[in-house]
Amino acid sequence: MQKHIIMRKLADFVKEKRKQANLTQEAFAERAGVALTVVRKIEQGKENLNLEKVNQVLKMFGHILAPVSEKDISDIHR
Repeated sequence: MQKHIIMRKLADFVKEKRKQANLTQEAFAERAGVALTVVRKIEQGKENLNLEKVNQVLKMFGHILAPVSEKDISDIHR
């Protein structure tokens, strides 16, 4: 359940930032150096994403995503 929440926040962040940059998904994917399907999957909140590709997208906004354990996620919500 918490993974779903994290992916939804990631999806919302990327979509909002892309729109602020006034880019279509296609133009954004090209600039980020990823396939259009990668951008679409991120914005749809899909959970089976390649971390390297996600980070290529996030680097466009000066961010990266690092792996965390379920315990780390649980500790954050305490």
